[in-house]
Amino acid sequence: MAEQLSQSELDYPFRLLEYFNGFRVSKVIFSACELGVFDLLLQSQRPLSAEHVARELGASVDGMERLLDVLVGIEILEVETVDGTALYSSTDVANLYLAKGSAKSLHAMIIYQSQTIYPLWNNMVDAVREGKNQNEKTFGLPAEDVFQAIYRSEEEMLKFMGLMNSSWVLDGPDIVTAFNLSGFKTIVDLGGCSGALAREVAKAYPSSSVTVFDLPQVVEAAQKHFAEQDDVVTFQAGDFFNGDIPSADLYVLARIIHDWNEEKCLKLLKKIYDSCQPGGGVLLVEAMLLETRRGPVMAQIFSLNMLVQTEGREHPPSQYSSMLSRSGFQDIQVCRTGKSYDAILAVR
Repeated sequence: MAEQLSQSELDYPFRLLEYFNGFRVSKVIFSACELGVFDLLLQSQRPLSAEHVARELGASVDGMERLLDVLVGIEILEVETVDGTALYSSTDVANLYLAKGSAKSLHAMIIYQSQTIYPLWNNMVDAVREGKNQNEKTFGLPAEDVFQAIYRSEEEMLKFMGLMNSSWVLDGPDIVTAFNLSGFKTIVDLGGCSGALAREVAKAYPSSSVTVFDLPQVVEAAQKHFAEQDDVVTFQAGDFFNGDIPSADLYVLARIIHDWNEEKCLKLLKKIYDSCQPGGGVLLVEAMLLETRRGPVMAQIFSLNMLVQTEGREHPPSQYSSMLSRSGFQDIQVCRTGKSYDAILAVR
């Protein structure tokens, strides 16, 4: 495949040019979300001119017209010309995933990518050279304290929590059904953030009790900003590295292991193993690399993001299995979902 691609690209590098411009496509979507384009089009329930959109959103007509045209070009918006005026409308995909009001909205994820991840990636060359995150260069905060940077203000903490909420609304249903977890009657989501994944667990296994365990400030924010009426999950404040963890039949670590170096990962997994009764276990949720180093591309990109933002990385299944075995777990099963995140279930 690589050889075929190389041969076809020799005549004209279409694929390379597409890759070069990838950041511009991302920024088009980010900018439209930040300006409120998709929300306005959804609320209007009718096609709008660039002049109308610009007026409503406080933008220039020229700039807005160019932005809308690119969104049409990448098939996120639609356009029709009526009496010489271009009228723009949203596609179903834009209404479902890009407008704030949708139950499956990825708006919070996009804002985090634009305002936090994008600036970090501007320092990718330094991250590769130095082999460490770029929180100090990007945000003026020490590289050693990863979550001091991520939670550097209440506003930034809420952005991160919104990102995680979007992730699990999208990927949660596949994750919680990757294995049959009905035998685990008490489930604790360690570092469960907004509670979005825990709610998917509770929805799939209504006879199990589900608790989110996270730092005090995160629990307070989750209950204030992300709570649902008649919430099916409970919250408990604590620190899974430096304090005790609640007893449970199953612990969930979703996008936690990839944040930390191996020493910290083993420390946490050993603590979980020691807290488990025979038959208890841990569910890891991560974007797993292939053993061949040939993908998936999204997981490889996530791993590079871990370099620029945290002290961890993504791993192939063998590395997760090794860490679990060294922590004491014996029965280890791997499930690739075919989507962004995969699951590993390990039982004591």
